[in-house]
Amino acid sequence: MKLHELSPAAGSAQESYRKGRGPGSGNGKTAGKGHKGQNARSGGGVRPGFEGGQLPLYRKLPKRGFYNKFGKQFAIVNIEALNRFEDGAVIDTAALCEAGLVTRIDDGVKILGNGELTKKLTVKAAVFSNSAKEKIEAAGGKTEVI
Repeated sequence: MKLHELSPAAGSAQESYRKGRGPGSGNGKTAGKGHKGQNARSGGGVRPGFEGGQLPLYRKLPKRGFYNKFGKQFAIVNIEALNRFEDGAVIDTAALCEAGLVTRIDDGVKILGNGELTKKLTVKAAVFSNSAKEKIEAAGGKTEVI
């Protein structure tokens, strides 16, 4: 097979339909837009969601939710996941990323107390839950807020 022998699959490539190119084209003069009216004009038509002046659906529905622009987005790690580290290890955000426990660190890492910790670890994170702090210290480890 040579480069000049290549062609698209039959029926997959269609020539573009050219509107408004004279009466011989079969779609000249008004170019499929009919005579006059809003949709015949340049830039004509209604905006998305417009219902002819009737109160649109997006205004009838109640507003939901709230976006807190001051809110923080933490990457969450549970205590039980820290058991994969060696005894006496120092765990920070870089170590958590390397281990694959955290993929995206937005405003830091938050350690939660789900599960049990069996190793003595020094954990450095932005936030600790009370139960996580208790379990780390009960196992003989330390918590450091970054």
